[in-house]
Amino acid sequence: MESQETRCRQYATAKGYDIAAVFPDTFSGGGDFMQRPGMVALLSFLDAQPHENFVVIFDDLKRFARDREFHFLLRDSFRKRGAQVECLNFRFEDTPEGEFIETILAAQGQLERKQNGRQVSQKMKARLESGYWVFAAPQGYTYERVAGHGKLLVRDEPVASIIQEALEGFAAGRFETQSEVKYFLEQQPAFPKDTPSGAIRYEKIIRLMSRIAYTGHVEYSDWDVSLRKGHHQPIISMETFDAIQQRLKEGSRPPFRKDISADFPLRGFITCDDCGTSLTSCWSTSKSGAKHPYYLCHSKGCESYRKSIRRDVIEGAFAGLIKDLQPTEGLFAVTKRMFKDAWGNDSNRRMPIKMFCEHNVGRLRNKSRVFWTALSRLTVEPSSQPMRNASTHWKNKN
Repeated sequence: MESQETRCRQYATAKGYDIAAVFPDTFSGGGDFMQRPGMVALLSFLDAQPHENFVVIFDDLKRFARDREFHFLLRDSFRKRGAQVECLNFRFEDTPEGEFIETILAAQGQLERKQNGRQVSQKMKARLESGYWVFAAPQGYTYERVAGHGKLLVRDEPVASIIQEALEGFAAGRFETQSEVKYFLEQQPAFPKDTPSGAIRYEKIIRLMSRIAYTGHVEYSDWDVSLRKGHHQPIISMETFDAIQQRLKEGSRPPFRKDISADFPLRGFITCDDCGTSLTSCWSTSKSGAKHPYYLCHSKGCESYRKSIRRDVIEGAFAGLIKDLQPTEGLFAVTKRMFKDAWGNDSNRRMPIKMFCEHNVGRLRNKSRVFWTALSRLTVEPSSQPMRNASTHWKNKN
């Protein structure tokens, strides 16, 4: 880019032109000049000064527009703005012969652009088929050069661990809804936010839950690349990913029933022994007007349909069952070990987050120390004119 700008400047100097502005453009836009930020800025610059006569200099005709149709649309856009176009390696001529040659060169540029695009796509597809992710790194990953692999996705901590906790939490039911996952991520200082207010859009949550790359696999149906094991380290297991997809397919759980009260705490937790459906409950009024609580089966076709059992009987039996449930020493030891392992895994997962926060705290402390050191070294020069004037002004007012 610098060498191209240097040649354009030398050309302008040789022609005796004054350089008003330089518009670098590193994006081709696929031939569409309105998709190129530099070209859009150039046209806006010309529109802002309609009464000026400008000469627009290009380093190479291929930098103009690598598409035959857009080439002449761009030429017409400059013509309408009264700008003259010049190129270092081509002379524009408004003659039938000049237009013919220009058309051939524009078509050649379009051909080269499409051929280059095809080659790039073929190479990317071949690498993808070999198990390497070739697109932009998903959040939680970054690209690093690894011996024997080239550019390879590696975990980007602490974001990778945060995503792992969020996805595993949703798969296990720790987070009931996507909203809870969203809230969890918004509370993590190290996780990138979508808005200045610290919010995360739901679209990002959906993308996080549907990225197969997090399982250490690659897949791209647009190129007919089927699911296969990748070379990068996974963030979650395939089982966790499948559990997430199943939960998304089933939808969130129904809300807690408002008609469940302390009168019937086992409602929804006990089932009929004949049909297996959940027992319902009700208050029955006797002839004397007294109310009696019952559980009953309300499933038509069941042998126990409308048959009831007193609340104190079934809840008493349940209380006795709970009382008799005493863990053995072996079960208690296994449970204790499981909790200890879970605690250790959670601590290891949070270690990158802790290191990230400690690093930021240290960086802020260093900045604060530098600031206060610089502030303490500031000296007021009483002989300086601004301070003398301010001092005099204060004395006159008093």
